[in-house]
Order: sequence, then structure tokens, then C-alpha cells
Amino acid sequence: MIRDLETVVGNGLCSGCGLCESVAGKDQVRMTMTPIGQLRPKVARRLPDPVLAEALAVCPGVEVRGPRAEAGVAVHPVWGPIASLARGWATDAEVRHHSSAGGVLSALALYLLERDGVDAVLHVRADLPDRPLETVAQISRTRADVLAGAQSRYGPAAPLVHVHRLLDEGARFAIVAKPCDISAVRALQHRDPRAREQIAATLTSYCGGVPSLLMAEKIVRSHGVEPDDVVGFTFRGDGWPGPMRTTARDGRTFDVTYDEAWYDPTVPWTYDMQFRCKICPDAIGEMADLSCPDGWVLRDGEPLHLEAEGRNIIIARTGAGTALVERARAAGYLETAPCTLAELEATERDHLPRKLSAHARATGVRLAGRPSLRIRGYRSGAAVRRAGVRRTVAAAWGGFRRARRGATREPQP
Repeated sequence: MIRDLETVVGNGLCSGCGLCESVAGKDQVRMTMTPIGQLRPKVARRLPDPVLAEALAVCPGVEVRGPRAEAGVAVHPVWGPIASLARGWATDAEVRHHSSAGGVLSALALYLLERDGVDAVLHVRADLPDRPLETVAQISRTRADVLAGAQSRYGPAAPLVHVHRLLDEGARFAIVAKPCDISAVRALQHRDPRAREQIAATLTSYCGGVPSLLMAEKIVRSHGVEPDDVVGFTFRGDGWPGPMRTTARDGRTFDVTYDEAWYDPTVPWTYDMQFRCKICPDAIGEMADLSCPDGWVLRDGEPLHLEAEGRNIIIARTGAGTALVERARAAGYLETAPCTLAELEATERDHLPRKLSAHARATGVRLAGRPSLRIRGYRSGAAVRRAGVRRTVAAAWGGFRRARRGATREPQP
């Protein structure tokens, strides 16, 4: 039984979303960088019981619940609800080029602000100008605000710290965040009628897991640049997929290609994914209205990461998501093209083993006697049937061993 935020953090279950800070207020809980380079809640004083109960009730490190079947929306046993499926890209060439893929999430954010009556979009951006390796929550109300956060950030971010600020303002707003963040938002909507009424859309991409800030520091140091001497750092964008670019204070720039950054085993950094991501049942955004991963070009069924004009795959998870895409397309913000389920599976095949093993790993942690994530409604039986008993048992055994040797534990901030 998880009874406090310190237990969530100490057992590696925190995703770093920041909703607990939003619930309790920054004077009581503040998202803080830990020695291992992750954002975690630091509790200033003992929380009142009602505040603590609310924070734990919406925490995606305590429990996540899968999507309920919506009338007319098919639920794939692995890939979840699919109300509609297409490839797409922003019609605005600047948005498409600057963004990490086809600019669909940025184009939708702009459409919501400019044409659909939304007051703000909550998302993240680089912490410029002082800490370009770090990421902060952004409340965007203009085109310039949206574009400042248009590129992917592979690292710790707490996008939900401003949710209650916007709710208290009475703002109608959209959220662009990681899938686990959207799970937290859905839990909040279940409990708070303001969140149901004021949050106009939830948008996400596929997530490869949250690495630490230490990874970014190793990347810039590999170029002979100290983190304090970095004035710009982008993981992707300005092309598709675009370079991982380090800009030093003296004007030097260092580019790394997408394949070198993430698939070259000789680079001097590793993708040190936080433990919570290893037991995540939903890195593909089943709980969002729309999930928009890269729409990689396929050659002989294999995804290529060569530079090209950006494209996303647009997966509407809800009827509201489908309607939003249609409105944005009719208003000239998006172009779309057909996409098949087979193309989706081939394009994002790296997610299949994670999807099939998450529940088993979380169960293994629990069998080891450690607190673990409660996972509800993510079709665990279908995962076992597709993965097979041997792979499922191996995943559970891996979670068990990791927990028994203490590898799931984290320091407090």
C-alpha cells in the first residue's frame, strides 16, 4: 500500500509529471532535480490528509487505468482504441520543418488557440536561456509560445505543474504531454468536474522512456563542451528527424544524427531510462484524444530515419480526437493521407516488446515484495497471448530480480 509521495519516489515509481505539485501547491510540494538527474516531488512539510489523498489518487506512479470502450471505437488488443488512423503533417512549412516530425501536434495546438476557442496550451520547452539542457512547463497563448516548445525533449519534464493554476483561472486549455502525464490528467478528470469541462483536448506522441539529465550532460561533454558553456541544445527538429545539436557559448555547433544518437552502441552515453518507464503499460498514448508518433518512411517494411519532409501518424483514440483532426484539416492547418494498421505496426515496432511485457514486469516487482504500479484495463490477457507464456514469465522474472537487488530504488530529492 502506497501511503505517501516519498514511497512513490523511493521505489522508482514516479514518472515526474508534476501533478502532485499542482494539487498541493508549490509551497508544500516542489518538483526538484535529484542526484540521478530526474525531477521528483520534494515535500516541504507533512501534507494534510485530504491533499495527500488527492495527490495519490491522480498519481501515475500509484495506478494507471486503461481506456474505456467508446461507442463506435474499435479497441485493438495491443494498440488500444483506434477511432481513426492517418498520416499527416502541418500545412505551414515553418511549423513542419521546425517541429520534431510532421508538426501535427504543433499545428493542432495552433488551431486550438487560433480557431477553436482555447485560451492556452500546456506543454514543455527547453529552459532557455539559462539551462538549455533542462525542460520546463510552458503555458502557451500565442503562436510564438507554441513554436518555442515545438521540438521533442528527451529528458525529465514536469508538464502538469500548472494544471490547477489554469483550472483556477477558469481557462479552457489543451494539454500536450507524455502518455503517462495524460493518464494522470484522466484520473484528475474523473475526480474534478472543472478538469472535465475546461480541458478541451489531450494530445501526445509515443514515448521511448524518460532518460535523465545526466545523459544530456554526457552528450555535450562528448563534444568537449561543459554544460555551463551550452547556450542551445535540441534533441531533434529543424528537419526530420533533424540533428541532435549542441551550440556552445563560443558559437561552435556539434550535430549528431538520429541513428547515431539512439542506435550507435559506440557513443559515450546511454539512454538511462527511469525505472517507471520499464513497467509502463501505455507508452503509446491510449488515454489521449490523439496520439501522434513519427510516420517513418518504410523500405521493405523497415523504418528509415533519413532526412525527409516530416510526417506523423495520427491515431485518434476518441471520437473527440477524430473530430478535432477533421476541424483542423478543414481549417487548413493539417494535411492527411491514408495509413494502415500494418504500417503503424511496422513504423513503431520498437514499442511492441515493451507493450507486451510491462504488466508482467510490474507483477514481478510486486512478487518481490516491493510497491509496484497498479495497472488496470490494459488487456493483460491479450498481451500474454501475443507475447507467449515464456516471454511473459521472463519479463516477470526480470522485474522480480531487479526489485530484489534494489535496482528500482531512487534517492529522495
